[in-house]
Amino acid sequence: MSEKKVRIGLLGTGRIGQVHAISIAENPNVELTYVADVFIEGAKKLAAQYGGKVTADPAEVFASGEVDAVVVASPTPTHVDLISAAIDAGVHVLCEKPIDLDIARVDSLRAKANAAKTIVALGFNRRFDQQFNEIHARVAAGEIGNLEQLTIISRDPGPAGKDYLEVSGGIFRDMTIHDFDMARFFVPEIVEVYAAGANTFSEDIKSLGDYDSAVVTLRGSKNELVSITNSRHAAYGYDQRLEAFGSKGALLATNVSPTTVKLYTNEIVEARKPYLELFLERYAFSYRRELALFIEGIQTGKNVNPTFEDGRAALVLADAATESAKTGKAVKVDLSK
Repeated sequence: MSEKKVRIGLLGTGRIGQVHAISIAENPNVELTYVADVFIEGAKKLAAQYGGKVTADPAEVFASGEVDAVVVASPTPTHVDLISAAIDAGVHVLCEKPIDLDIARVDSLRAKANAAKTIVALGFNRRFDQQFNEIHARVAAGEIGNLEQLTIISRDPGPAGKDYLEVSGGIFRDMTIHDFDMARFFVPEIVEVYAAGANTFSEDIKSLGDYDSAVVTLRGSKNELVSITNSRHAAYGYDQRLEAFGSKGALLATNVSPTTVKLYTNEIVEARKPYLELFLERYAFSYRRELALFIEGIQTGKNVNPTFEDGRAALVLADAATESAKTGKAVKVDLSK
């Protein structure tokens, strides 16, 4: 593997951009050479901490000749144009999910992305979580026989602000989309989607015509069943669990706690502190691993990150879930088209 560092441009310096900046800084094979954000003060602040030239215009990054790759952490409406610009510049790109909220815009870039000579990777980092990845490997090795059921539980400690939720695309495109990709990590060929949404606690979310709770059932081409449970709140912290059930047994990933210490008294046993509060803490390792594999793919010429097609498939499932929740009917999908 080449010892030459991969030069990275970071596009977007919000919360997720800062997560990627940390991953870049910690990777010895990477150099942060450019930071771009229309909110220039955010770019300046991040560059002061991690290095790199600063610009408000991503076009300057692509024209500079000083980047080998970019990480796109800017708002969703910018993703299609930035992926396209990266391909035109011959620059590798790792883009946060979703590609876009509109499948038509995603499809307008599909042929170009799939024909690109450079790597086009999507930021579904949860595939690289140690627990989920181990279960996937053990299922693939046949340890539990044929996979029959997959159960995914994903609940946030609390909803994001209304300003964010207004432009998020709704629970299925914003939150469940990670779970759709995780479902396809185990069951690539999904053929049917049934979803139910409910408003159980948030008037803000209800006023936006969105749901604060959802349950989705997916059917695979081999009749595998996938159950996804979502909520925008969980009083006990960030709830992330997964169970794979097969003909020979099951594998279960439980929640991650800040400590393994438990309290035992005459009134309570096995008491622990709540689970981790933020996805940034829960998935810190997976973000680092995601970037490391992206860089490895650049150096070896073999992409092992989720692809543009993976990003498109997740959005197709999110759209189908949105339709199903509104109509109360199962929706057939064909991800091969």
